[in-house]
This record gives sequence, C-alpha cells and structure tokens, in this order.
Amino acid sequence: MTASVAACGSSNSASTTAAAADTTAAAKTETTAAAGETTAAAAENKKIDKLSIAYVPSREPQEIIQATEPLKELLTKEMAGLGYDIGSVDISVGTSFDAVGQALVAGTTDIGVIPGSTYVLYDDGADVILTATRKGLSNDSDSAKDWNDNKPTEATDKEVTSYRALMIAGPSETGRALAAKVNNSEELTWDDINGANWSIMSSTSPAGYVYPSLWLSKNYGHNITELAHAVQSDSYGSAFARLASGQIDVLCTYADARRDYEEKWQSEYAMTNSIWDDTDVIGVTPAIYNDTISVSKNSKIMDDDFKAALQEAFINIGNSEEGKPVIAIYSHDGYQKAQASDYDSERDAQKMLQEMEASK
Repeated sequence: MTASVAACGSSNSASTTAAAADTTAAAKTETTAAAGETTAAAAENKKIDKLSIAYVPSREPQEIIQATEPLKELLTKEMAGLGYDIGSVDISVGTSFDAVGQALVAGTTDIGVIPGSTYVLYDDGADVILTATRKGLSNDSDSAKDWNDNKPTEATDKEVTSYRALMIAGPSETGRALAAKVNNSEELTWDDINGANWSIMSSTSPAGYVYPSLWLSKNYGHNITELAHAVQSDSYGSAFARLASGQIDVLCTYADARRDYEEKWQSEYAMTNSIWDDTDVIGVTPAIYNDTISVSKNSKIMDDDFKAALQEAFINIGNSEEGKPVIAIYSHDGYQKAQASDYDSERDAQKMLQEMEASK
C-alpha cells in the first residue's frame, strides 16, 4: 500500500516537472520570437540620411529657426514609428517665398512650408500633402445674406483649412442701400458696385485685394483695378475707420475682421451702434485655403509611401502638446490631408493677377 502510494506520488511529480519544463520552453520560445520580431521590425525601417525642410520668410528667419528646432526630434521620432529612420533633419528659411518654391522644383529641399499662392506658382515641381488648420467661424456660407441673417459672427473650436474674404458695406447712405438690396435677396449690378467708394489693400493681400478682385471678375466681368472709386488703405484699422466715418462705402477684408474691430468701432471710431448693426456683407469670396506643407516632386527620397508617412507624422505632431508650440510660429493649429484641387481658386486668382499685370 505504501509502495503504491509512493508510486503515485512519483508519477505526479514527474508530470508536474515535465509540464513546468514545457511552460518554460514555451515562454523562452515566445520571448525569443518577440525579440526576433522587434529586431526584424527595426531592421525593416528604411534609412534616410537627411530630410530637408524649408520655410518661407514670413517671420524673422532666426525666430523661425529657433521656434522649429524641436521639430527635428519630433519628426524623427514620428517617422521612426512609421518605418523610416531619419539620420538628420535640416531646417532652413528661404531668402524669399520664390526661393523656397524654386528649391522644391529643383529638388534641393524635400519639404516646403509655403502659402497656397507659392504652391500654385511652383506646382510643376511640388505636391501639396497637407493644409494647415486654424479655428473656424460660425458662418462660412457663400451667400452674403446668410452672413447678415446670422450676425454676429462667432469663433468656434472647429478646425478649418480655409477662410473667406468679405466685402462689407458700412453705415453710409450708399452702404445701406447696397446692404438693403442684398438682404432683400436682390442681385447687385455692376453699376451698384462701381458707384460705391471702396477701400482695398495692397496688391499682395489675399483678403484685401486678390480674392475680392477674383469675386468681381467672376460676378461682374471686371477686376479690382476697374473700380471707379477705390482707395488703398495702409491697414485694416484705417479701412474700418474710413468705413465708420463714411469716407468709404465698402471695404474688403478677412472674414473675422469685424470681431477684431468690434470694440474700436464704438470706442476709437466713436460709433453709437455696434459694428454688427452698422455693417453688412455684400459679397463673399471663394474659400482661401491656408498654408501648405508641400513636397518636392524631384526629391530623390520622395515616393508615395514616404509622403503618406510624412502626412501622418505632421498630423500627429500638430495634435501633440509638444508639437503645437512649434507649428504656432506660422499660426497653424494642426494639419489635414490636402489635394491639389483644393487650391483651384488660388490658381484662378494667380491667372487673373498675371492677366492684370500683362494688360498694364
């Protein structure tokens, strides 16, 4: 009986030892396999010796270089997780907007952080992959009346890739007459438009000149230089002061300008009513798309997979706490994927400007 019990005990012990050995062996196998997979994954990362990024000089070059220094590490880390080991990231600031566009065409820079106008001028050698986002507004309609029916315009938390330029009529008699026609759903004629006193900005201003001229061309067959009564203002502040005083009837500006000058309208410009009561929108331009991240078509390291990885990397950086201060140097809040057709209005605008220049 004792022997029998001892035999049973020996049998159970042997089984337990064998099971433990099997478990240990399996664990070692899994660990080795996992380590092998990690090593293999690391080995599969594509090596990129250098990635070059050029910014346009819309701020002081040294300020841009300093602010974007953390981007080097952030981008290297993101790209490593997406299958690319970047040896170094070189960040530079072009001597001009055109210089960055030319570098993209030549393939001497891989990535350009450039406005839509620069991208369009050099899209024979550049592909847009991302559009910068900023906080949007409560109104974004093509209809001027919609903007007037839904005053005041408020800020929202929604990220958008474009903004509008508006033609805003003021409190003058002519301004009120134009607004009344729009709010009665009546079409404005060229005589209505041309009979008003306008404030415009310099010829390089998208919201104060370029896109309003495109709006005039598409709706009336005339450009901004053909307005009979137009004065160039040196700032939007002086334009709103002229609008308040009645020196002008209409001004061209960016969509949220009235929010920026709401307080000054009554304090500095001494108006009794609010800016929302005294002004109305009479025209809305096509969407003006924000800055781009574009890549060189002639870069030796650029292919579709690499472009897709860059898109994801920059989007992730724009959504991170570490990345937001870096991209804020250009007033970017984040990024969304872009396509070439997003910038068709900009192409129309550039074509119009070239025709205007040729006709001088």
